[in-house]
Amino acid sequence: MSIARNKFSLAFRQSFSSFTSISSRFARSKSFSLVAPFRYASTLSSLNTLSEEEESIRDSVASFAEHKIKPLVPKMDENEFLDSEILKGLFEQGLMGIETEAEYGGTGSSFLAAILAVEELAKVDPSISVICDVQNTLVNTLFRKYGNDFVKTKYLPQLATEKVGCFCLSESGAGSDAFALKTRAEKKDGYYILNGSKMWITNSGEAEIFLVFANLDPSKGYKGITCFIVEKDMGVKIDKKESKLGIRASSTCTVNFDDVKVPEENVLGEVGKGYKYAIEILNEGRIGIAAQMIGLSQGVYDYALAYMFQRKAFNKLIGEFQGMQHQYAQVATEIEASRLLTYNAARLKQEGKDFIKEAAMAKLYSSQVAEKTASKAIEWMGGVGFTRDFPVEKFYRDAKIGSIYEGTSNIQLSTIAKLIAQKFK
Repeated sequence: MSIARNKFSLAFRQSFSSFTSISSRFARSKSFSLVAPFRYASTLSSLNTLSEEEESIRDSVASFAEHKIKPLVPKMDENEFLDSEILKGLFEQGLMGIETEAEYGGTGSSFLAAILAVEELAKVDPSISVICDVQNTLVNTLFRKYGNDFVKTKYLPQLATEKVGCFCLSESGAGSDAFALKTRAEKKDGYYILNGSKMWITNSGEAEIFLVFANLDPSKGYKGITCFIVEKDMGVKIDKKESKLGIRASSTCTVNFDDVKVPEENVLGEVGKGYKYAIEILNEGRIGIAAQMIGLSQGVYDYALAYMFQRKAFNKLIGEFQGMQHQYAQVATEIEASRLLTYNAARLKQEGKDFIKEAAMAKLYSSQVAEKTASKAIEWMGGVGFTRDFPVEKFYRDAKIGSIYEGTSNIQLSTIAKLIAQKFK
């Protein structure tokens, strides 16, 4: 231990000596000034700085959510269904193909624009935001990144304009341990025959295009997993629709594949690379879930604050009591921190830089803040906040899913810790 300490001490002294020598040379240089102004690169900007296109998308989505979605939220939640007009509106607004190139019928915008859309939708209804999120950050991205020209030309226009897609990975015995999946594929006469069952599949109730992960060669373990493009009319069976605590307008169903015949050309990407595609796309998808959670947080926060500055107690607005001020100031700070984590992860991904740790941090923290914010909002509103006459209790129910899907909070912590540890090994 003393030897290691001595080595560290020597290395530190050498580094400090080198730094001192360099500093002295700079100080003696006529061209160096300790008071010289620092000039920022003109390209640098705050994380909240958006392009004109991104601002336009954000504002148009906010308007659509407020005027078209909001009036239907209580009914959709109560009856656990998605209004067909809302789904139609998502397509008409170009929100189901935000990053998809214009040549394929998409909006051709940025990844951050998709994140902003998810956030704005979640301010009004997190159920609708996850429909948009899965379509954009998982389904469309898989097609764009790994699809050949035939696949892109055939499916991307449909996904951008009329058809919902879904991501079929999880199974009853393969949740966080996703690659323990049992769904099998067998090649026969130019086709693949799929057999198995998927569970908790978001958007499956409305979907017509399914990205199905199945093992073509179990002897190779996870390296036998391949991604197949399956159309509903190939024989996909939608089974049990889950009755959920929250995000109830978003369908979550069991999907069965019984001798489903899939054409050979419907392999997405390469055979045996499905595990790689799933890992990569879920890292990106976590930024979308983080956006959903910050939208939820902001939506419930704004509603509760508006109430607190209308309602009086002891001849004083509730929001003016110092005890309340400290609470909503703290929550506002945490919402802003979660937003900055999320936007940073989105920009890193958009710039082609490493973003896995930042995406995990954004999802982890945003989901924690969402639960806290929704819980506090109910307390701030008192008894009425606990009733279904006000939307805050729905936001509270919706918030819980953030710590579960697309990687639980423990999975995020493990990912973060692993990436941190790598720097010290």
